Amino acid sequence: MMEQDWHETKIRVRYKDTDRMGLVYYGNYFTFFEVARSEFMRDFGYPYAQIEAEGYNLVVTEASSNYHANTKYDALVIVKTMIRSVKRVRVRFEYRVFDEKDRLLVSGHTVHACLKTDQKPARIPAKLKEIIEKAARS
Repeated sequence: MMEQDWHETKIRVRYKDTDRMGLVYYGNYFTFFEVARSEFMRDFGYPYAQIEAEGYNLVVTEASSNYHANTKYDALVIVKTMIRSVKRVRVRFEYRVFDEKDRLLVSGHTVHACLKTDQKPARIPAKLKEIIEKAARS
């Protein structure tokens, strides 16, 4: 589902996502980013499995997050994802994680480099770049 430039993915917080205090463990927000990014790509018609089948990988080269609030087990979080920029070899995704009351929990980004399966940098394939640029304009 799209809301302006943001793609939305809903995730139910599992018990394993929480720490001893019953709050979502901070590192698990990066897992939420990954789930949302995968759904984003799937919804735009280019799932990660297809990228890999074509001999490419999008590897994380940078990741950052800012924590604004937290939530607990069984909460429904909404991860909003968008593409901030696309370059020859890199793509940057932005994320905003909200709770059901629209309270901002976490904001962050990841940068991914395109590699061939031999782990050498490669230009983002034309079809993938077209899909990414289309998503960035949506």
